[in-house]
Amino acid sequence: MVDKQLITATGYEGGLGGRAWSPGLKVGPWLFLSGITSVDYDAGVTVGRGEAHPMTPGTIDPEAQWRQVLSNIKRIVENAGGTMADIVLAKVFVTDMHYYYQYEWIRKEFFEPPYPVCTAVEVGSLVHPDWILEIECTAYLGDA
Repeated sequence: MVDKQLITATGYEGGLGGRAWSPGLKVGPWLFLSGITSVDYDAGVTVGRGEAHPMTPGTIDPEAQWRQVLSNIKRIVENAGGTMADIVLAKVFVTDMHYYYQYEWIRKEFFEPPYPVCTAVEVGSLVHPDWILEIECTAYLGDA
């Protein structure tokens, strides 16, 4: 049996709708993160999605969602004893590829060279309709 350690972020109280997923699992020197979204764990709400009105959809704030997703990732990695520099692989899922290309400058606030390897994919939708971005990561904590 593999020794797995659950890693979460402060305020995390379970997946959307009680789904049976862990935000992070540490297995030996490796940390695997599920797709992390723009939920503020402390407030329990999606960041970057304005209030919808009866005749129009709510507004999307991609910058706020990027910052929240990367902040959530940072909190989880740090709770495992690592840093953002320990992330070696990122898989980015966006509902519109413009959200990927136009916000590279935010990623550079959280990562520095050598950057993690990355795959970015445009998807039709994510689990929750307010989410435009989800990032899955792998970190190597062998030296942490």
